[in-house]
Amino acid sequence: MNKRNYQRELDRLIDSMQSEKRVPRLLLHACCAPCSSYVLEYLSRYFEITVLFYNPNIYPPEEYDKRVGEERRLIGGMPFVHPVKFIAGTYRPEEFYEAAKGFEGEPEGGARCERCYELRLREAARLAQEGGFDYVTTSLTISPLKSADKLNEIGGRVAAEYGVEYLYSDFKKKEGYKRSIELSREYGLYRQNYCGCVYSIRA
Repeated sequence: MNKRNYQRELDRLIDSMQSEKRVPRLLLHACCAPCSSYVLEYLSRYFEITVLFYNPNIYPPEEYDKRVGEERRLIGGMPFVHPVKFIAGTYRPEEFYEAAKGFEGEPEGGARCERCYELRLREAARLAQEGGFDYVTTSLTISPLKSADKLNEIGGRVAAEYGVEYLYSDFKKKEGYKRSIELSREYGLYRQNYCGCVYSIRA
């Protein structure tokens, strides 16, 4: 069975959009400023983007405030071809703990993380439907530590439930992760040393 090439699919989609006069609207779930930096640089050429920072998994609250502040600062400082807006999702960590219940001891990248992905992507899909967006996606696939296959499977499934088109991606491709590190240095972004939740700190 051939492995899906999400970057090739995205390239084809972008090529097909070039003849359209209207710029499509994309709701981008952002996990943090460093990861979203390359994604914004890349996709803002083709989409009007609204960044959603919905990450109730982040611990402690001070860390959450720091990351959401860095996302705002990045968007305010980067030049974009098309407008980029920002939505700060409500910080409700109890939603993450409910999703992770019974999976607290799972290793990083396991079932607990998959439940966390679904929690965040489901909220993104819901808001994309509510806001009439053409597409929804996440910056999470840029991480070398996260499975693009699993993220795209979850994202595609929950987006379909809400009747929204999911933008399949693997932002690690085209040296996306490397570019995100360069942009982080350029904008002086805070780069955290753990994914976000209390369990990832312990790991």
